[in-house]
Amino acid sequence: MRKRALGGAMAAFLLAGCAGSPAPDEAPPPPSMSQDDACGADTLQDYIGQHADEATVAQLETDSDADRVRVIRPDQAVTMDYRADRLNVKLDDQDTIDELTCG
Repeated sequence: MRKRALGGAMAAFLLAGCAGSPAPDEAPPPPSMSQDDACGADTLQDYIGQHADEATVAQLETDSDADRVRVIRPDQAVTMDYRADRLNVKLDDQDTIDELTCG
């Protein structure tokens, strides 16, 4: 008789542990489409075709709204993470600026 009472109490205890658990946090909303030019790349398109020396890259840092600037050379490995506040300066083989994008 004690085993039945003990078994019933254990079952009730275990079931009580399953009830009332908090809901998981919701995922953050996706970035809005207005972040497409968060780094200011659209206003810097006049730099395309210029040689990317230290002075030019420093001027891009000053003129852009970017928190950081990443210079990407041909066949260079880069991370695939997207950062709206980062300016990507893509170069050709002669260190000429080919493309300026956020990301």
